[in-house]
Amino acid sequence: MVLDIMSAPLCFVSILLAWTAGAWATDYNLPFMEYLDKDTLVHLKWGFDHLQGNITFQLIVNTTGWVGFGFSPHGGMDDADIVMGGLGSDGSYFADYYSVGVKMPEMDKEQSYTLLSMTENNGQTIMTFQRPIETCDEKDFQITSIKLIYAYGTTDVIKYHGSFRGTKETNLLNYKSKTVPLDISVPPNTTYYHCKVMKLENLPTKHHIYQIEPEIEHQEVVHHMLLYHCPSFVKEPYDKPCYMGDMGDTCFGVVASWAVGGTAYELPENTGIPIGGTDSDTYYRLEIHYNNPQKKEGIIDSSGLRLYYTDKLRQHDVGILTTGVFPVSHMEYNVPPKAEKFHTYGICNTLYFHPQLVDPIPDLQVFSVLLHTHLAGRKVRVGHFRKGKQIDFLGVNENYDFDMQEIVNLGNIKTIKPGDEIIVECVYNTLNRTQSTMMGLSTSDEMCLAFLFYYPAINITSCTSRPNTTLLSTTADQIAEYQSLVNALPQVQYITDANVS
Repeated sequence: MVLDIMSAPLCFVSILLAWTAGAWATDYNLPFMEYLDKDTLVHLKWGFDHLQGNITFQLIVNTTGWVGFGFSPHGGMDDADIVMGGLGSDGSYFADYYSVGVKMPEMDKEQSYTLLSMTENNGQTIMTFQRPIETCDEKDFQITSIKLIYAYGTTDVIKYHGSFRGTKETNLLNYKSKTVPLDISVPPNTTYYHCKVMKLENLPTKHHIYQIEPEIEHQEVVHHMLLYHCPSFVKEPYDKPCYMGDMGDTCFGVVASWAVGGTAYELPENTGIPIGGTDSDTYYRLEIHYNNPQKKEGIIDSSGLRLYYTDKLRQHDVGILTTGVFPVSHMEYNVPPKAEKFHTYGICNTLYFHPQLVDPIPDLQVFSVLLHTHLAGRKVRVGHFRKGKQIDFLGVNENYDFDMQEIVNLGNIKTIKPGDEIIVECVYNTLNRTQSTMMGLSTSDEMCLAFLFYYPAINITSCTSRPNTTLLSTTADQIAEYQSLVNALPQVQYITDANVS
């Protein structure tokens, strides 16, 4: 969040003092970020205090050669304002350039940019620099909603970049992010869930979230974070342990997610998660799951999610549909010990989407998925069925790693039509366990979930199921027999919407 936005255009230099998440920054405070390329090799961070001050940039590129960054009216070299630099054998080099065509840029007589640091680390060049937002140099591009350009080389000889270039349009000065600062005392428990129910910033008009970035303070204990949209009857904030019978326990419409091993996630450029507008009075619940098997004491954590949002609406509203096995129920559902491969299934039959909630039911275009189990999980598959026959997978991980859970782009759009079924299958290995593993919230328990990112957003927030184990009339001594009995049970389906728990 950037405060004190002012508008008078003056030519002067000031010191950058940015404020974010309720604390004054030390070092460089760069609350905004964008990946400038689809392969996430070129990463830009920036920050500023107000429109009469300075703006600071940090360019991080996967190369140990020269790097370049600039502003362009059309996304090319014509009339571009450019800085180039790197870290060579004789130290750092850096200069302000301008370009008048497709040729080597010329060094600007007025050097309006100041190099703050130049480093190389793990195959990356990190160039941090600063300039006044308003300069008096006619060859410096004025910073508005402009096209950013970048280029880089594989050596420190600045020459034609070839394919190592690109452009991206970004409004640097009207770029909004929202953080939810926390200060949580983590108890010395193996598993702890902490919840903060709150309103986000009042946004009278609809906005789109287009990027979700985790801020993890204690990586050794933070397992996952989920931001949920609450039903309209949740009207009071709180900050306390989760699932203690509070009204906020009914908040289950996923807005943003992160799990251990994941990184920042940027939505496709034609999509955004809607917030604000008619939902401006909505409460949200941030849930953080701490996994502390060593039961460390004295941990004070301020991890959270940074949301990047804009009032420039994109084409599609994104929804996140939770599918798989309903996590908590009075119907006991256990994974037996000493099982090499035990399968669980959760079913979502879209035929049961009630027309009072969604009418008409549109085709759902799925583009990303986050798969989730706990420590015993080995495989996760999300089958897509139509008229009783499997037509596709909406997600597959045959080598599931508990420590590497991230949102995965599917590569192409998968269409769920009304009446289709989604079956989430998880495979567990419990050879090292002597007791049954229950389906539940603890890290030592198990889950089987798939979060589907899709558009257009509908009111349905989750569609899960659980086998009706109350109908088990016999016990099974063998794992295969128990597996067969459970698979034959009817599934109880749970469908929730944005306003019904």
